[in-house]
Amino acid sequence: MSIIVNEKTPVIVQGFTGRMGTFHAEEMIEYGTNLVGGIAPGKSGSDHLGLPVFDTVKDAVNETGAEASIVFVPPPFAADAIMEAADAGIAHCVCITDGIPAQDMMKVKRYMRTKRVEKRMTLMGPNCAGVISPGKALLGIMPGHIYVNGPVGIIGRSGTLGYEAASQLKALGIGVSTSVGIGGDPINGSSFTDHLKAFEQDPETSVVCVIGEIGGPQEAQAAAFAKEHMHKKVVAYIAGLSAPKGRTMGHAGAIVTGPGESAAEKVEIMKDHGVTVVERPSDFGGVISKLL
Repeated sequence: MSIIVNEKTPVIVQGFTGRMGTFHAEEMIEYGTNLVGGIAPGKSGSDHLGLPVFDTVKDAVNETGAEASIVFVPPPFAADAIMEAADAGIAHCVCITDGIPAQDMMKVKRYMRTKRVEKRMTLMGPNCAGVISPGKALLGIMPGHIYVNGPVGIIGRSGTLGYEAASQLKALGIGVSTSVGIGGDPINGSSFTDHLKAFEQDPETSVVCVIGEIGGPQEAQAAAFAKEHMHKKVVAYIAGLSAPKGRTMGHAGAIVTGPGESAAEKVEIMKDHGVTVVERPSDFGGVISKLL
């Protein structure tokens, strides 16, 4: 089993015929993802990469039964693309796009909350690496060759640190059940806690690795959830121990603006809640291997 996507999940690409959409769609097809078509307004009825092109997500869902989408739409139009996916009944959406205005994402969050919880779309991103269930499906831009299937779940705000963790685990002969990028923007679609809940229910996942960073309350919320509700072991790394207050570090959301948002404070919160803390990025593999 895995969370979010598997080898049977029907996937569509929004922004299918653009340069980035085309490149990553080819990568996903080669990986084995069940890609069933894509969206390019005005090009309905044509084919791209041997797959049908639709004007709207609703048309694609009606024709293909798509359950997941990935968004490669430019920032000014990406919020509308996400809301279109939610309106069409897509269950899981990954938004790769970086630079979506925060005000647009506030509209997305408000719109998604108008849906009943059981029918509400799960959004990964924006500004994320996506999702991969090794050996089954790639719904993102990760380098698939560094992932092998195994018992470790990964949730990260940073895509590249997620790659580093997966690479170290592979070198030790340890695999990943699913790796989820939630994105580094101040307002994102889903949280660490949302995916911890899913991993707790996944029989193939034994340990979950949370990769956080400075800024925002999500890591502290995840620590509290792990202590109260997780039976599986949780490992965490918090990036940004040397980051100065008030300065954005890499991601737009990686900025310390108040108490409890620095890396040092988050590390202490994690430890206080019984989460095993990885002190350095080079220690992912060693720390996780001892918990299996």
